[in-house]
Amino acid sequence: MHYHNVPQQSYAHPLTRISTLVSTEIETQTETSTVFLDASPAPTSVDTPPPLALNHELPLTSIISHAPGWTLFRNLYMSNGTLYILSSNRSFPEIRLMTSTGLPAQNTPENIAAREPTTQNMDFITPEQARDRWGAGEKHRVLSVEGNTASPPSNSIDSLTYNTIQLLFNDPSQFLRHYYHFVAELFLGTWAFWHGAFSTPSSNPTSAFGLTHPPPPPIHRAIFAHSNADGWRDDPGFNAYFLRAAFPSLTVEVQEDWADRIAVTTPAHPNKEKEKDRAWHFPLVLLADRSAAHRGAVCGSQTQRTASEAWEAMRRADQLMGHRVGGWWEPLRKAVWEFAGVPRGVVTGDSMPALAMPEKVVITYISRQGVSRRKLKGKDHEGLVAALEALVARKGDGWELVVLQAEKLTKDEQVRAAARTTILLGVHGNGLTHLVFMKPTRASAVIELFYPGGFAHDYHWTSRALGMDHYAVWDDKSYTYPDEPPVNYPEPGFQGNEIPVSGPAVARLIEEHVERKRTAV
Repeated sequence: MHYHNVPQQSYAHPLTRISTLVSTEIETQTETSTVFLDASPAPTSVDTPPPLALNHELPLTSIISHAPGWTLFRNLYMSNGTLYILSSNRSFPEIRLMTSTGLPAQNTPENIAAREPTTQNMDFITPEQARDRWGAGEKHRVLSVEGNTASPPSNSIDSLTYNTIQLLFNDPSQFLRHYYHFVAELFLGTWAFWHGAFSTPSSNPTSAFGLTHPPPPPIHRAIFAHSNADGWRDDPGFNAYFLRAAFPSLTVEVQEDWADRIAVTTPAHPNKEKEKDRAWHFPLVLLADRSAAHRGAVCGSQTQRTASEAWEAMRRADQLMGHRVGGWWEPLRKAVWEFAGVPRGVVTGDSMPALAMPEKVVITYISRQGVSRRKLKGKDHEGLVAALEALVARKGDGWELVVLQAEKLTKDEQVRAAARTTILLGVHGNGLTHLVFMKPTRASAVIELFYPGGFAHDYHWTSRALGMDHYAVWDDKSYTYPDEPPVNYPEPGFQGNEIPVSGPAVARLIEEHVERKRTAV
């Protein structure tokens, strides 16, 4: 059937020693570094530090887990715009692997150097220095950034009460305003790291294929320190749609709010006798930084995807539950499905266990023929649709073709279409981001059409991170892992409107892929 336009110290915390191993090779003018953190079993219970009371000593900073560009802190401080690690020693990952200046990225030596962090971005402060600057006991001037206190469901980690749990995004609007970079990179990496950090390590092979796992603690606040209210919203509106669907109670702060927090901690009379400075205390915060992630070996040298550093760190530590089928992503996928009105039988997954063949193979072709750039040749588009129609007709009732133009559908309709999809097909572009809402099955795959010679890791890496195959197509040739092409953006063809494709070759690729999955043991 064929449808057109279908829609540690002061507070004991057993998470301090979650295992992480990060090996970093940096192709810049700075030195290569390798970071090793303590390794031990993950906890069965956790108590996050409470907000500071006036009679509390300032708790020391510790790191729960770290990968380049992704650092989960306990007891991080901010004063006058500087993030402070309160510690008597400096046994922490390199600061350049945790943060940056937050400037937009350009591939020039000058810009790369300008994004290297200074002590104005992050610094160490000793307990003695903190007492001198911020006071102590009943006279300290440090306020906790509190969130909503919440108790996770009973099947979560036992005896858990969380508050003040938040995300601090140091990325500029340069990438935040793109649907792919926001959802399939920033939040995909955030959730992989967050889910993994609060998961019990498991070497049981079956855990790699599960879709149901104890949920991590809730997140209460997202702070976009370098983006105003418009800077994290894409033009079609999918970023806000996703954020409100996946995190309906999330509080969002933006650059102006961060500036307010900086202003109230800035000394009013820096050259005069004055009261103690103020500081903000973040009891539990995940700091994400795009430039720092690109300094890691996985992102910087292999994938160019910031999320890959978070994903790989947790997978290597055996803490990324369901990593072969995207099971760790399932809570957010389900939340968006339910928001969009996906039928409950699909949401629960009762009728389609992970790695089973789908009851119906649904091919969804996202056509870009109605947009301004990056389109197929007109005759090739028509030939592709004709070849797919012929394939579906020959295969019968167990197959279906959906040809849609995303710009003509509501967001709910687009998500519902993605949730039914087995094979997602389209020219390289933002619409393929919908792969994050596809249901994982044995045959789930993404077929990405490129101008011959072109290739990017965006949807290739994301598909594989969610347990799906990915095929890059150059006209009548296809490539897949581990034999994918090198990254390349040949101009003007890559962004042009004369991208060739052989419809019969794509139809044959789909048929062979499904048959291979059907007969796989």
